[in-house]
Amino acid sequence: MTATERRYELNSRLEEILGSSNVYYQPPENLKLRYPCIIYDWDGQNDKFANNGNYNSIRRYSIMVVEKEPDSDIPDKVAQLPLCSFNRRYVNDNLYHTVYSIYI
Repeated sequence: MTATERRYELNSRLEEILGSSNVYYQPPENLKLRYPCIIYDWDGQNDKFANNGNYNSIRRYSIMVVEKEPDSDIPDKVAQLPLCSFNRRYVNDNLYHTVYSIYI
């Protein structure tokens, strides 16, 4: 499976978790977001090397759940994804942001 196919699969899983299509991959700054939403982007990768070559590369994505409710179950559902770990949580403009890192 290619990296693009894995990202599309992640997008589908995030839409399923959210229960809507308010899932955005690297949205432009002028896009008006609808809440609750999930914003994610490619954040780096983990490479494994042997015999002077890269034999395994796993991309890391940052997933941010943005919502108006402080006690939503959406972040808990995102946290259950394989290879997903909590990064931080903060409040900005009365919106709750919960950030995770995931390897796919």
